[in-house]
Amino acid sequence: MTDSWKLIPIFNDLKDEELFHVQNIFRKISVRSGTNIISEGEEGHEMFILVDGKVKISKAMLMKGMSVPLLEMENPRKVLASLDDSTFPVFGEIALIDNDHRSATVTVVEDSDFLITDREKFFALIEKHPATGNKLLLTIGKRLAATVRKNNGELVKLTTALALALSRTR
Repeated sequence: MTDSWKLIPIFNDLKDEELFHVQNIFRKISVRSGTNIISEGEEGHEMFILVDGKVKISKAMLMKGMSVPLLEMENPRKVLASLDDSTFPVFGEIALIDNDHRSATVTVVEDSDFLITDREKFFALIEKHPATGNKLLLTIGKRLAATVRKNNGELVKLTTALALALSRTR
């Protein structure tokens, strides 16, 4: 079982013994197509790793409670990504660290299998095996930092587009 776990990028830096400890905090679940495993705005405390299947990640385009009659949009959503198991994508890792609400919705597109853990088990790992837990925490931190950098670039593109659109109306 350890060999197949080594294929999962979030576990790449772990030695066999460390991976053994990490395996003990995860369980495998199967989820049917059409199910939201994570819902934007809801509280959550689990992290998921897609090991078989497909999902899509979407986000509300407008703030909660807003509508844009001119655009005839009521609660529009934008699909941010469609992902399959080829890269073993991770979802919900912020929930292991933070008690805030989910930032996006993850919907199962075809019947899928996930590895899942929660905040309580994650912090128990850090307490019982600090070197292993901290190594995993550092990997998660690097992933989150990369996401922030990517989102900052997207924000600059959006504000530039908005500035150009507003300058044309003058």
